[in-house]
Amino acid sequence: MEPRGAGRLPLDVGDGVWHQISRSYVVVQLISTLTLLVLVIGVALVLAFVLHQVWVWIPAGAVAVIMLWMLAILPRQARSIGYQLREDDLVFRRGILWQRMVAVPYGRMQLVDITHGPLDRGFGIAQLKLVTAAAATGVTIPGLTQEAAERLRDTLIAVAETRRTGL
Repeated sequence: MEPRGAGRLPLDVGDGVWHQISRSYVVVQLISTLTLLVLVIGVALVLAFVLHQVWVWIPAGAVAVIMLWMLAILPRQARSIGYQLREDDLVFRRGILWQRMVAVPYGRMQLVDITHGPLDRGFGIAQLKLVTAAAATGVTIPGLTQEAAERLRDTLIAVAETRRTGL
């Protein structure tokens, strides 16, 4: 798989397979963003019609436009998130305009943490967080199925134990 443009990051970094996140991640993000959008509009309506504060439409409109833009690009953003297990490290990529690709060596991992909120649990997804000594190389992989997150955690712990480093 090759990038579509010359300025894009290459997708064939390692010798493994790129793993994508669950499609349920998009649904959870849509629900969260729409809930926040409804809340912003509700507060704006109360302030405008009950308290007669007409100025509230300016910030509420700005927030609504930003949230609608986020909703529009959310599916493409989710497709840009992926990870790859290589022999010596885990490579994580994300981003459309501001692309980020991080390689986390197995020996530098200090903690592997799985978290999921109530909405995540309802859709069967979780996020896996890799903590390293350097704050800049810490990685959070969102939108993994719970089974995939647990399997990845177990794999990372097994690799770290065989090398007697990290974790």
